[in-house]
Amino acid sequence: MARGLYIHVPFCVRKCRYCDFYSISDLSAVDAYLTALIAEMQMRTAALKDAVFDTIYLGGGTPSVLGPGRTGRILEAAAKHFHILPGAEITLEANPGTLTAQSLAQYRSAGVNRINVGVQSFDDANLLFLGRIHCARQSADALRAAEKTGFSDIGMDLIYGLPGQGRNAWQKDLDAALSFCPAHVSCYMLTYEPGTRLSADKDAGRIKPLSEDRVSAMFVQAQDFFAKKGYQHYEISNFAAHRDKRSRHNQKYWNNASYLGLGPAAHSYTEPERFWNHGDLTRYIHELSAGRLPTAASERLTDSQMMLEAVYLGLRQSDGIDLDMFEKRFHRNFRQMFGSVIRRFEQTGHMRTSHGRCRLTSRGMLFLDSIASEMAVVI
Repeated sequence: MARGLYIHVPFCVRKCRYCDFYSISDLSAVDAYLTALIAEMQMRTAALKDAVFDTIYLGGGTPSVLGPGRTGRILEAAAKHFHILPGAEITLEANPGTLTAQSLAQYRSAGVNRINVGVQSFDDANLLFLGRIHCARQSADALRAAEKTGFSDIGMDLIYGLPGQGRNAWQKDLDAALSFCPAHVSCYMLTYEPGTRLSADKDAGRIKPLSEDRVSAMFVQAQDFFAKKGYQHYEISNFAAHRDKRSRHNQKYWNNASYLGLGPAAHSYTEPERFWNHGDLTRYIHELSAGRLPTAASERLTDSQMMLEAVYLGLRQSDGIDLDMFEKRFHRNFRQMFGSVIRRFEQTGHMRTSHGRCRLTSRGMLFLDSIASEMAVVI
């Protein structure tokens, strides 16, 4: 099976209030990062001589701060050191405030064929609260320019559940998003991750999170809205206009495919091994300049850990868990293991088992964590 290649770009113009991904706003080390990244490619390729890749995902951070020229260098180096299949999905995450019609055309020329725009909201007050560098008009301009430039795979991210946000305000964001006919939309619930400015503000009482019930209602609101518009709710946070517009790369994370992560803090996985790089750019550059791989640590997953991940990640998806594949992989009968849990949640309308698959219903997805926790007890 073809692998995915993830490249972490740890630079942002300004770090958002809610973000806990590794990133820095000092852009002075961009060229040193590029040199180190290409060196990592050279060092990793020896262990992957027979591997083929059919997705490349540039994430961050804000990969679009690099600009088309540096992005092109990265993709050229990837093609040189790894076997990238023809027709590979090549995704660039981008902040609307860093995009122009000219840069979008140049990204396409460099090989990017899928762009994911971090819109987050079409309300300027929400963007200010989140600490974004762009405004709603810039999002609209970027989305129109991407379409005019020839991108057919245009995705966007939205965030819901902001303090004080109501159903009407969320509906305005949903309506605005669909007015651009995106191929893909990701809707993420606002979370208060430890160590972020947002979490500190919550702990200090400067902001009051929205109640769980109101956030859940917004989740259902998005489900219903996209269903009426013909979009597939194929993963708990993701909606695609058609099956072939699903994120091929992200599906690798959810379906036990192998992937290689490059850059500081990037993770890699080939069953049952997982390893990750140092989450510090200075350390990352130093290790590679000294001729050493920047691996910080690794782990070998147990059968129980892999089984738990298979259950949790499978239930996140509308396709659910393939029972035959589960049995072949773990040599355990899924129905026998989880029979009592399945029966209970089927009776409550949260789960269904049919056509060789176990799935959560659309409303069952609201209770993913609690359902997965009950199944974890059996494992």
